[in-house]
Amino acid sequence: MKIKIGVVDTTFARVDMAAAALDELAKLPVEVERRTVPGIKDLAVECKRLLDGGCDACLALGWVGGADIDDQCAHEASLGIQMAKMMAGKHIVEAFVHEAEAKDKGELQSIAIDRARKHAVNAYLLVAKPLELTKQAGRGLRQGRAHVGQLGGKAP
Repeated sequence: MKIKIGVVDTTFARVDMAAAALDELAKLPVEVERRTVPGIKDLAVECKRLLDGGCDACLALGWVGGADIDDQCAHEASLGIQMAKMMAGKHIVEAFVHEAEAKDKGELQSIAIDRARKHAVNAYLLVAKPLELTKQAGRGLRQGRAHVGQLGGKAP
């Protein structure tokens, strides 16, 4: 079975997150279909269209501006993505970057690229090798920044 991952990004983003995701997915045995929408509230419907069109999972790459209204829009977009994934019965990995989570443009760019790359792999693993994610449970892994690690040893 050939795995197909949809990648949806926005024109509002200030970093080409899709380029980073596509570069990461090019290392894997996967077919990719990319779409671009104007903003984060458009991600859900485009992901749903790709899932209905044969994609096994999608990666929703969203950029959230720094104003209060942007946080509200991100929340609404996230609710739409939740609805779309439930309707499709397939995963949509939401990878949003919030301008407020960084001190400067360089840090923001680093977060965006790291998050896009790591979540691209997560989207693939959800479909192709879900047990690989199980092996990573409880490890304090992050997307966008360095991993924080486990608090202690393995659980009994």
